Amino acid sequence: MADGATTKFPGYSRDRIDDAIVNPDLFANEGEIDALYTKLRAEDPLRFMEPNGFRPFWSVTKHADILEIEKRSDVFVNSLRTYLSPIEGEEWVKSVTGDTHLFRTLVDLDDPMHMKLRTLTQAWFMPPNLKKLEGRIGEIAKAHVDRMAAHGGECDFVKEVAVWYPLRVIMEILGVPKEDEPFMLKLTQEIFGPADPDVVAETAHKAEGESYTGGPAVDLFQTAQMLFQYFGALTADRRANPKDDVASVIANGKIDGEPIGEREAMSYYVIIATAGHDTTSNAAAAGLLELIRAPDQLAKLKNDLSLLPNAVEEMIRWSTPVKHFMRTAVSDYEIRGKTIKAGEAVCLHYPSGNRDEEVFDAPFEFRVDRDVKKQVAFGHGVHLCLGMHLARMEIRALFAELLPRLEEISLASAPKWSRSNFVSGLKSLPVKYRMV
Repeated sequence: MADGATTKFPGYSRDRIDDAIVNPDLFANEGEIDALYTKLRAEDPLRFMEPNGFRPFWSVTKHADILEIEKRSDVFVNSLRTYLSPIEGEEWVKSVTGDTHLFRTLVDLDDPMHMKLRTLTQAWFMPPNLKKLEGRIGEIAKAHVDRMAAHGGECDFVKEVAVWYPLRVIMEILGVPKEDEPFMLKLTQEIFGPADPDVVAETAHKAEGESYTGGPAVDLFQTAQMLFQYFGALTADRRANPKDDVASVIANGKIDGEPIGEREAMSYYVIIATAGHDTTSNAAAAGLLELIRAPDQLAKLKNDLSLLPNAVEEMIRWSTPVKHFMRTAVSDYEIRGKTIKAGEAVCLHYPSGNRDEEVFDAPFEFRVDRDVKKQVAFGHGVHLCLGMHLARMEIRALFAELLPRLEEISLASAPKWSRSNFVSGLKSLPVKYRMV
C-alpha cells in the first residue's frame, strides 16, 4: 500500500475505506491498518463512515481530536454505543438484553453510575496498593521467564509466556484459583476474538455437538453466560467467606447504600478478567517483537535498564491493544470545521492517535528512550483505564527479569496477529534464544 490506497479485502469492494476500517482482517495484516490510518489522518481525519452492514459513524484519527472528544463526556456518552458491531449483531443483543450491551461494564456506562462503580475498586489499582503487590508480581514474572528458559532455546512467546503471565497476575488479584486459569483464558480470548478462526476452532463448547447457529454475537452471548455462571458462584462464596481480593470487594460492594446489582457485578468481574489480561499480553508480546526487530534498541535497553519505564510506555504506544471505543453525541458539536449532530456516533481510533505525526517524531520508529507521555492507549478523561498502573508494573517486571538473562534472541518463524477490530495483537510469536 505504498500509495496509501486501501487493499482489496475478501467481501469488500476495492478502495472502500468505509468497509475496510471495520474489517477484522485489516488488523491481522501488519502494516495495512497503519497505512489506512495514515491516509485518513492526512486526507480526511474526521470522516463520516457508512460501511456495509454497520450503522454510520464519524471516524476520528487525529490525536488532538481523540483527546477533545474524550474530555467532553458531557457531550459524548458511552452507553448508547461502545464498540463497532454489525447491525445484525446489535439487533440480536438488543433482543436478548433490551439494550445495546451484553454487559454493564465501566466502559459501557456513563456518570454517575460509571463513577460509582469505578470507585468500588479504584483503590486496589492505584500505585500505593500496587506497591504492596510489587514483590509478588516480580515472583510471577520470574516463574514465567524460568518457564521460557526451560523450553531449551525455542518457544512461542505468546503461547508460553505472554498470555499466561498477566493472566496469573490478574486472576490472583481477582481471587480466581490457579487451576481455573485455562478455563478463564479460553473465555477471555473468546470475548475479544469471536471472529478469529483460530479462536473459533479452539472453542470447545462450540465443537461438542451442541446446537449452534453461528455468528460472533451468539458466540459472545454463550461465552457471557459461562462467565456469568462462574462469577455468580464466586460472588456467593465471597459473600459467605470474604477474602482480601477484588472479588470480595465487588461481591460485597454497595451502590447508593444498596447491594450491587447482579448484572453490574458479573460485568465488573468480566471487565477486570478480560481487559486486565489480553491488553497486557498484547503489549508485552509486541514489545519483545520490536526489540528483536531493532537490535540497537534491545542493546540500548539491556545496557541501561533505567530506560525500562520509557521502553514500556513505548511498547504500549506501539501495540495500542484496544483499537477503538465509540461515543455518541447527545447534542450537536463542532470539531475540525464539521458538525457532529446529536445522535451520531464517533469511533476513536487509538492506534492512529498513537502514530500521529504532529505529536510523535518519527512515529513508525520504535525507540526505547522515546518520551511518550502523550500516548492515548489508555484513553483519556473520566474513562482513563483503571488498570493502567498495573499494566505498566507487569510489563516492567517481566522485562526486568527477562533482559538480564537474555543473551540473544531472534524470530524462529513469522509472527501472526489476531483478527479483531476491537482488542487485538500478536497471537503467535515463535522465537529462538539463548538465556543464562
